[in-house]
Amino acid sequence: MSALTLDDVYRARQRIEGRVLVTPLVQSATLSRVVDAPVYLKLETLQPTGSFKLRGATNALAQLAEAGCTRVVTASTGNHGRAVAHAARALGIEAAVCMSSLVPANKVDAVAALGARVVIAGKSQDDAQVEAQRLVREEGYAFVPPFDDARVIAGQGTIGLEIIEALPDICAIAVPLSGGGLFSGVSFAAKGMRPGIEMIGVSMQRGAAMHASLEAGKPVLVDELETLADSLGGGIGLDNQHTFAMTRELIDRMVLLDERSIARGIAHAYSEERLVVEGAAAVGIAAVLDGAIRPREGGPVVIVVSGCNIDIDTHRRLIGAL
Repeated sequence: MSALTLDDVYRARQRIEGRVLVTPLVQSATLSRVVDAPVYLKLETLQPTGSFKLRGATNALAQLAEAGCTRVVTASTGNHGRAVAHAARALGIEAAVCMSSLVPANKVDAVAALGARVVIAGKSQDDAQVEAQRLVREEGYAFVPPFDDARVIAGQGTIGLEIIEALPDICAIAVPLSGGGLFSGVSFAAKGMRPGIEMIGVSMQRGAAMHASLEAGKPVLVDELETLADSLGGGIGLDNQHTFAMTRELIDRMVLLDERSIARGIAHAYSEERLVVEGAAAVGIAAVLDGAIRPREGGPVVIVVSGCNIDIDTHRRLIGAL
């Protein structure tokens, strides 16, 4: 597993303080009734960029700025790019963000609005990654990985600290799982403070790269398919250095959802929780509604609601159809 320590997560919290929100845990009455136990939503939707990604990006860029870095590049399905652009502008660093043509226009526009250089490359997250590495080689940018980076993982781990400090008797945490930066960070911090906690990874059935890699016992390539949970798309990297091993070590079980379930989760978040969430953020809610999450000890369950950056026309269509 990674050489990351719990102290790294605590230092990350100090580094991002004042730049990132300590987000609330809000109990869901409807979801609590479904599982007959308290269910809380960790609302990363309230971050200034609309997703948890700001934590890891801010921690990584703050360290780069301290080392004298003046320009950074990343590859993103949208939310990490937006977070890097936001953190870079706050720190006075030039940023470039590489994204594939599958990234929704609203997320591309949000990155550009923050002053970052936007580069559209290919039809997958892997294609965007290749372009980002070209900018590193040819134009001297420093690369900020979207997930497979100890600084990024430590930043996301601050969510785990906040959850356990607020609910020390928690039974389980459900976390959206894609490349594994969020899952690894939250799980590492949570299990570091409370080893017996159950960590549940939740993803979509269409192109879940981490699930396929765990099944194969090593990082593997998957086809990136269109999905409502677009932020969970993309590979984990065949040379993955951190998140594959950490996820394999820390995960207790995984839930995969079809597109109808994800749509139901989005609709439930809006109609019952008064939340606008993107597909990737709805997967934990959807897993509860599907009966796939049941607390082992009857104690509190936390669902990490990772982001709100959904295309508004898509959201209206989904709400109207269900």
